[in-house]
Amino acid sequence: MINAIKPESIVKYKGAEAIEKSDLVVVEEPLEIRLGYGDVHNRQQKSLSVTMRTPTGHDFELALGFLLTENIITDFSQILSIHYCTDNQRTAQENIVRVELQPDITLDFSRLERHFYATSSCGICGKASIEAIAVQCPVPVDSTSVVSASFIYQLAMFVEEKQVFFRHTGGSHVAALFSLPPDNPDTGTLMLLREDIGRHNALDKVIGAAFQQNLLPLSAHLLFMSSRASFELIQKAVMGGIPVVVCVGAPSSLAIETAHNFGITLIGFSRENSFNVYTGTHRVMN
Repeated sequence: MINAIKPESIVKYKGAEAIEKSDLVVVEEPLEIRLGYGDVHNRQQKSLSVTMRTPTGHDFELALGFLLTENIITDFSQILSIHYCTDNQRTAQENIVRVELQPDITLDFSRLERHFYATSSCGICGKASIEAIAVQCPVPVDSTSVVSASFIYQLAMFVEEKQVFFRHTGGSHVAALFSLPPDNPDTGTLMLLREDIGRHNALDKVIGAAFQQNLLPLSAHLLFMSSRASFELIQKAVMGGIPVVVCVGAPSSLAIETAHNFGITLIGFSRENSFNVYTGTHRVMN
């Protein structure tokens, strides 16, 4: 399974019994995203981000999704190429991805650095973060899509069948994108599914894949996440134009505020027979 899963020897305790056995765990490795930019005769390089991810074979999608949702690029035509970096032009370093931008693309790195924020574990300024999104995406998500409660109840079942890494390890998050037909709120089609140890990485992979396939904005789609609803996930959904976000876990106050401000229907605590709608109730039908 690529490099996403590895065996580990463990001791399993059950009651008074201790048994040595082999277990499978999800792999976590760093991925550095670098940008190549500038004149064709004087190319420059900048290390933009290092994220801890699961190497599932979707690193290029992750990098593209990250660049799009951080508003560094807005169109696929701005990409010249994307590749793994090499060690003195010999061995590919598959933990370093370099995205080459077209020579005419100019970058304001001072603006980018002001708008990058820490993860929720480090603390973020909610007001500044929402204002940063408003600059990047000044209008609410535009969508007439609706979805039925009965379809939402089935989402976890649809996704569970496809979660290969989670089924073997229990250690990965999933992001799944469903298309919503305009004439039937009771159905939807699974378009993309990606897994990763990080929920934000799983979502970047999905949005990056949709970006490559020229599907953006995703105004007729629903996003299912096997995690809580954090601010960063809603921010990425806004940049992808996704109108409906369904999460297995709880939303944060900033996630709710952001979803409300940008017209996203946010659903949390999704179960087989219950869920909570926090914003955008008009898109959910009984």
